[in-house]
Amino acid sequence: MNDAEARALLTRMFEAAIAAAQPDLCIPPHLPARPKGRTVVIGAGKASAAMARAVEKAWGEPLEGLVVTRYGYAVPCDHIEIVEAAHPVPDAAGEVASRRLLDLVSSLGPDDLVLALISGGGSALLAAPPEGATLDDERALNRALLACGASIGEMNLVRRHLSAIKGGRLAAACHPARVVTLVISDVPGDDPVDIASGPTVGDPTTCDEALEIIRRRNIALPTSLMDILTSGRGESVKPDDPRLAGDEVRLVVTPQAALEAAAAGGRTAGPIDVHILGDAIEGEARDVGTVMAGIARQVARRDQPFRRPCILLSGGETTVTLRGEGRGGRNVEFLLSTAIALDGEAGVHGLAGDTDGVDGVEEIAGAVLTPDTLARAWDAGIDPKASLAANDGHGFFGALGDAVVTGPTLTNVNDFRAILIV
Repeated sequence: MNDAEARALLTRMFEAAIAAAQPDLCIPPHLPARPKGRTVVIGAGKASAAMARAVEKAWGEPLEGLVVTRYGYAVPCDHIEIVEAAHPVPDAAGEVASRRLLDLVSSLGPDDLVLALISGGGSALLAAPPEGATLDDERALNRALLACGASIGEMNLVRRHLSAIKGGRLAAACHPARVVTLVISDVPGDDPVDIASGPTVGDPTTCDEALEIIRRRNIALPTSLMDILTSGRGESVKPDDPRLAGDEVRLVVTPQAALEAAAAGGRTAGPIDVHILGDAIEGEARDVGTVMAGIARQVARRDQPFRRPCILLSGGETTVTLRGEGRGGRNVEFLLSTAIALDGEAGVHGLAGDTDGVDGVEEIAGAVLTPDTLARAWDAGIDPKASLAANDGHGFFGALGDAVVTGPTLTNVNDFRAILIV
């Protein structure tokens, strides 16, 4: 298999993972029965607009509602209003939309149904600072969390205690209406409380746990936010809160399902075994890349623990601790670290990308690795280790013409990593 064939195969697998997580496919089987009263659709996340469109197609009328999605991710709907806002750092549009969502559900009755459409990205899009804090405070919090190397679970735990809408508060505002939440998972473990920081599910964690993360990660919080945590005023809505009684959460698609679709696509290429190593791999992106390179090298040289040709698939959400001034991106950081550790190992190709089409803050999904990646970089005058030190994976792969650009995918089931050994 030559480089072009390997690139085409890995690209098809990435596309298969994205296609398996499209809302039009996964939403209709999970819709609840119609209520006696009104149906109000609310939502947040990079996939929420596409989820709303899928609901309209499957449900018809009557419907009303509002969802907030990332700039560029809106799709036309007939009855559900779509609002765009900023991600990963919140903006005023997200704050206005969040306040409108709370107002929209505040006067519902027990015969009404709230259909909540939640996907990854909702934590930033639902920008509703708690009383005593400002949007600038929430923006500072998000920047600090993104830069400190915290896991997605840690970040969202903190966010749940510093919000007027996350951590079950949106569901509580819907009471006494029944809430059915349809979730597209983008987090390791698929726990709904961590997806978009759980706006419609009860949160068992505490302000004290949030403070422990703040201290351990050495995060400098605005005074207003630290006061909210230390006073306990940021305590979230708990799972046993009577306002949440009767509510339901349905996972409609997960990272594992996307990896299985990619694996099925890979097996159509001929006698190639596909191995899913895990759908919830976390850790520093560069460290995960070094480990993955070690496994790939063992396969390439010794046919252990798998025989060639084979593909190693993994998902989850790695983290990047910012040290340099580069363009970032956890998937390209992973892939650059993998390339450096492989050091030109023959027969090893790779693709890493975010299934939402945005790796970090760039409108670039990820990148492709070939056996001659490092050689081509040196020929172009690019030092791979210097690029990694600067957190500049996007700059590195972009200069080589190896960036993967999908545009808005309208879904989000987190990271996709595929290593092909031939």
